[in-house]
Amino acid sequence: MLGRALSAFLVCCYAVPQRNNVSKILGEAIRAERIKAGLSQEQLAEKADLARNYVGNIERAEYKVTVEVLARIAKALNLHVSDLTRDI
Repeated sequence: MLGRALSAFLVCCYAVPQRNNVSKILGEAIRAERIKAGLSQEQLAEKADLARNYVGNIERAEYKVTVEVLARIAKALNLHVSDLTRDI
């Protein structure tokens, strides 16, 4: 029984990225793709119908992004959501 509990703990804590890391990886991916597209945060925000400071907060992993917002950002960058989440 202890073996199963230990296995579940290890999977939970080590195999699945922690939330802070996921937000950081996602924010870095959004920033990299935005820069690659030659867009400022303000331009991306306008295309995705978001506030500029919200885009900055997502890129710095200060805010957690919803799936809806992620889809709007991906569309504004002419990408698929999977392009932004591939490293998670």
